[in-house]
Amino acid sequence: MAETPLPFFARLVLAWTCFFRVLFDGVFARDVSNVQTRGRLPEVRPPTQSMPAIPPPPPADTALILLGIFQREGRLVDFLEQDVTSFSDADVGAAARVVHEGCRKALRAHARITPVRSEEEGTRVTIAAGFAPAEVKLSGNVGGSPPFTGILRHRGWRALDLSLPIPVTGHDAEVIAPAEIEL
Repeated sequence: MAETPLPFFARLVLAWTCFFRVLFDGVFARDVSNVQTRGRLPEVRPPTQSMPAIPPPPPADTALILLGIFQREGRLVDFLEQDVTSFSDADVGAAARVVHEGCRKALRAHARITPVRSEEEGTRVTIAAGFAPAEVKLSGNVGGSPPFTGILRHRGWRALDLSLPIPVTGHDAEVIAPAEIEL
């Protein structure tokens, strides 16, 4: 099957574009010269530096298992999904204590965490050049370049270890807590 030639106006635009590319782009001019003299395009070489692969998103199972643990130990999801506007502050506070105690127990049983910063909150700190933006969030009147001096408002948290139970076959991580039916 014969290839269809380019229409006149498409060739005119191509000629105009090639003229200026040949005039101002030496590499392009060399490639056009190769096509003209050898009748073929230059070899396409793979790039010397490849783009890093985008990692796949992490499986949601791990987060859902942890959420299930917080629900089982501290009834966290129940607390967060409850409309507390009709309850008194004392009732909400009492419920929060139960949720806090259970979730804290679960967190300490399955994760080892440590503060990102060792200073006490409210302390004046200096952030040197080269700081890790993942570890330090600057707020307020941020301008200029490091070193920055400010007040530590939150120490941050770093996970050193996380150990979650291995799900049994047939476990559905999307079911954070099963419905309970009393007979």
